Amino acid sequence: MHEAQLDTLTPAQLRELTARLLSEVRYKQATIDKLTHENAVLKRMKFAASSEVFQGDQRSLLEDAVDEDLEAVQSELQQLVSKPAAPARQIPKRQALPAELPRREFRHEPDNTRCTCGCQMKRIGEDIAEKLDYAPGAFTVERHIRGKWACAQCERLVQAPVEAHVIDKGIPTAGLLAQVLVAKYADHQPLYRQEGIYARSGVTLPRSTLAAWVGACGVQLQPLVDALKAEMLTHQVLHADETPVAMLDPGAGKTHRAYLWSYCTGQFEASRIVVYDFAESRAGKHAMEFLGHPGEKAWRGALVCDDYSGYKALLAKGVTEVGCMAHARRKFYELWANHRSEIAEQALSHFGQLYEIEREVRAASPEQRLQTRQAQAKPVVDALHRWLALHRQKVPDGSATAKAIDYSLKRWVALTRYLDDAMLPIDNNWVENRIRPVALGRSNWLFAGSLRAGKRAAAVMSLIQSAKLNGVEPWAYLKDVLTRLPTQPASRVAELLPHCWIQPE
Repeated sequence: MHEAQLDTLTPAQLRELTARLLSEVRYKQATIDKLTHENAVLKRMKFAASSEVFQGDQRSLLEDAVDEDLEAVQSELQQLVSKPAAPARQIPKRQALPAELPRREFRHEPDNTRCTCGCQMKRIGEDIAEKLDYAPGAFTVERHIRGKWACAQCERLVQAPVEAHVIDKGIPTAGLLAQVLVAKYADHQPLYRQEGIYARSGVTLPRSTLAAWVGACGVQLQPLVDALKAEMLTHQVLHADETPVAMLDPGAGKTHRAYLWSYCTGQFEASRIVVYDFAESRAGKHAMEFLGHPGEKAWRGALVCDDYSGYKALLAKGVTEVGCMAHARRKFYELWANHRSEIAEQALSHFGQLYEIEREVRAASPEQRLQTRQAQAKPVVDALHRWLALHRQKVPDGSATAKAIDYSLKRWVALTRYLDDAMLPIDNNWVENRIRPVALGRSNWLFAGSLRAGKRAAAVMSLIQSAKLNGVEPWAYLKDVLTRLPTQPASRVAELLPHCWIQPE
């Protein structure tokens, strides 16, 4: 609202405006106080002697996480404060980029070098900024040369503007930032290992610098991840799963178990999206918070999940449960593998028939899939149910066979719901495949350095894995996104989502 419009407001409108502005000021100040406190805690964690309890790789990963968190907090503070305060310390002089690296020149000149007074301006010099670029396997240096043009008569100076970057006044290009993110979150290379890898190429990049870049990129990419989540929640079928991840507890000098929750659109949905959520525990409240508290905006579709009790609160609020036939089958496979049970072997034969039908209809239209399931799978399911119920009467309570049979019979409605809806899958393997890269990478990155670091990892991994799910090369995708993001209008952020992204020529 312009100041001139204030004179036209009624007393009631002025009171309403004042109340709204006071509420906004209180919210921003509370957020600033929270981030300022977190910043102080992180600085103490970085420099306090208590961090010495960590040794070797643990110490390196802790330092990386703290540096990333510090940069992320600073970036969030700058977004809240209209005029960022001047830095309290002197910025160290940046080390020159290696002279032996190949260089590409980019010349930037004004569109018009004729002064407004009518004189032709003269070129009086130039500014040169070097940025370190990375394409898979090779470092290069970009030399951005911005000519200075001045009018001799009116002393007017003209120069081409500096292009917006995710990290202003820094040396990394979008390509290098994309490489650091992909190496850390897709290839599971901690920053201290990346530091050594880049050093072998003749480039000195301290991991504290790499950590600052990762923290800043995490803040800049978060709105894109929020938009990805909002898009995912418009779909009626979602998968959910969770896997344990160790998280550092610097105060105790050890780690404790946290969880990475994985959500993705259904196997037969048009948009392929996966979003991760990092939480300190496996409590069901995290799934409830992610999918929306009870209310108009809460998600109320069909959730494909295992029988973990953490999802029960969602089911009680109106979410439709879709069971995982693979979990039911797994109970009988374990029974057969451990005891060579004949009942288990016969059960596996029935499950095999159902999966053979699913392989046949995987690429079929929804109408054809539903028709085939009703005609071929439903008779198998009905026969399997009768067979399980009959054998349950013959086996003693508490036996391994009884437990395997009870698992299926107690969840039969959820397990067979896919027969009546062509958009529902037979199992939850679709999301389990999405979470597998996390399990494979745990041996490399060992643990999350903090809750904030875990959430940042979840955000970046959501973009990377969604890109891979849509057949998009992650480095090319992130490089383009980080190039366009500083100038991309918020109303067009959907263009940068992995399933909507079109690779530039």
